[in-house]
Amino acid sequence: MFVKILLLIVFFASMILIGFISRKHAKNVNDFVLGGRSVGPWLSAFAYGTSYFSAVVFVGYAGQFGWKYGIASTWIGIGNAVIGSLMAWAILGRRTRVMTQALSAKTMPDFFGKRFDSNALKIAASAIAFVFLIPYTASVYNGLSRLFGMAFDIPYIWCVIAMAVLTAVYVLLGGYMATALNDFVQGLIMIGGIIAIIAAVLNGQGGFTQALIKLSEVKPAEGETLAVAQTGVFDSFFGPDPLNLLGVVILTSLGTWGLPQMVQKFYAIKSEKAIKTGMIVSTFFAVVIAGGCYFLGGFARLFDGEAIHGANGAMVYDAIIPSMLSSLPDILIGIVIVLVLSASMSTLSSLVLTSSSTLTLDFINGTIVKKMSERKQLLCIRIFVVFFIVISVVIAADPPTFIAQLMGISWGALAGAFLAPFVYGLYWKGTTQLSVWASFAFGVGITVANMFFKFIASPINAGAIAMVGGLIIVPIVSKITPKMNKEHTDKMFQCYEEKVEVTRKTAIEDK
Repeated sequence: MFVKILLLIVFFASMILIGFISRKHAKNVNDFVLGGRSVGPWLSAFAYGTSYFSAVVFVGYAGQFGWKYGIASTWIGIGNAVIGSLMAWAILGRRTRVMTQALSAKTMPDFFGKRFDSNALKIAASAIAFVFLIPYTASVYNGLSRLFGMAFDIPYIWCVIAMAVLTAVYVLLGGYMATALNDFVQGLIMIGGIIAIIAAVLNGQGGFTQALIKLSEVKPAEGETLAVAQTGVFDSFFGPDPLNLLGVVILTSLGTWGLPQMVQKFYAIKSEKAIKTGMIVSTFFAVVIAGGCYFLGGFARLFDGEAIHGANGAMVYDAIIPSMLSSLPDILIGIVIVLVLSASMSTLSSLVLTSSSTLTLDFINGTIVKKMSERKQLLCIRIFVVFFIVISVVIAADPPTFIAQLMGISWGALAGAFLAPFVYGLYWKGTTQLSVWASFAFGVGITVANMFFKFIASPINAGAIAMVGGLIIVPIVSKITPKMNKEHTDKMFQCYEEKVEVTRKTAIEDK
């Protein structure tokens, strides 16, 4: 217990110290929200990665999908690395940084408003972000309850409050820069922690080869519905249900392209070099963290027992990973707690900063209050940081039964609404206002309607359909609806044609 408490004290003290150090980087709105657009490659990459993977992934998703798909769930982590990190940086990174700076856009709704010359679009986007980021924020706490129950004899609510207060302190003090610096430290902890945990868990099963042999002997449970129900399916290449596995890969990988808290990381990039380095580092981070989490979860069925079943015998997916870790030495359990805290706090800080800045800059400023001074905007953002954290604590303290599913719905609605118009808006002059409205309506409509009517069995598949559907809807609607003003559109894309001088090592002359 002493070791575990000592690790927590050192961790908490480090986070607060970074907040105080970062105060000088939060003097105005641009600094507070985007770090003055001067964040280096390593900080940008770790900020992206740690915002991507929270305790929900480590405890909830890794256990749930590891149980359902076996070792094939590792494909989810690979998809996260290749599609959610590598391709996101390569396709979105540079263009997002260039156009958002040219438009002086600080948030994703602000981008929609300026790129498509519509204040109504900006307000609608900020409302969607506000509604769907709150349950996502609350769900971040979910992974903590069982782990803290396993490691400490203190009520879960006090753990939630302590984490919320600590996050609020360093975000309020240092804004984006404090978040990025803390993300870097928390990211290092996550990398070291996941490697140590995987090694310890597999060692407890006799090593990787022996664990794989045991997994090959596991039979599906009686009455379990699987596309392929046979012994040995859980250690196979594509697992027992490849189609639903693909849906999970799409939602958790492609979804990052349309999530405001993820895309906003590209707004703050410092330079061309930062994009290239950030892309490599972020992809490596995703391979280790996401690949490691889902790989670990793939051995879930080796830990079947009473601890992971409820009173009525139903499977409790959130109990799987804690059950796998319960027999580890105290020092490793302490590392697990700090790892999950790191994953949760990094995601939480990103979410509350995105939510508060979006609500202030895109909804209140210019709509409710016609003209806010820089000082009032900064104060308002800080007030909403506290507001969002308090709301998330209230929800997390007594979460509804569907809070875990609501996180998947949040991803589906946000990415389903924003992904297609954002990507097309960066690349294609022909994207129209009405196509953006159509994507907003389709993305939010299909995920919310499915929550009530369940016409698609899995909310994850519904989210994946919303994203892919948006990519089809936007170009079709753009072709049949009135074009945007050519002069305005050409002006939007001028930023890409601006001539700049570079060194010979960056570009070879074409003579």
